[in-house]
Amino acid sequence: MPQTKLLFFQGADGISPVWDWLKELRAKNPRAFAKCLVRVRRLAGMGYELRRPEADMLRDGIYELRARHGTVNYRLLYFFHGQNVAVLAHAVTKEDEIPVVEINRALERKRAFAANPSAHTFIGELDDAQSKKWEEIQ
Repeated sequence: MPQTKLLFFQGADGISPVWDWLKELRAKNPRAFAKCLVRVRRLAGMGYELRRPEADMLRDGIYELRARHGTVNYRLLYFFHGQNVAVLAHAVTKEDEIPVVEINRALERKRAFAANPSAHTFIGELDDAQSKKWEEIQ
């Protein structure tokens, strides 16, 4: 099975919501960040083959990576673009089900990405610590 390439969605404003969410999570809760990073690595390694309890299909091509630390559930919403590309589109911290508005936000990002992938692929400046972590994922 080929490695799945991971991309971060970027909005028209140049902001990558998942990248920023992960940076904030790393600063606030390094253990939760580490658990999310494990899931992201598994997605890179397994792609479409990743299943529950690590990942699940929500609806309309939107999937969730599932991580938990203590009583808090972390969800990274993503979609596939072609055969071997997964785009991390949205992230939430939740207690129960993912609110419909959050899934709809990921769907909007999926449509925007499909219309213009190059405009919605995050390419940003990374500090050394971020570069190292990202190299570990890839």
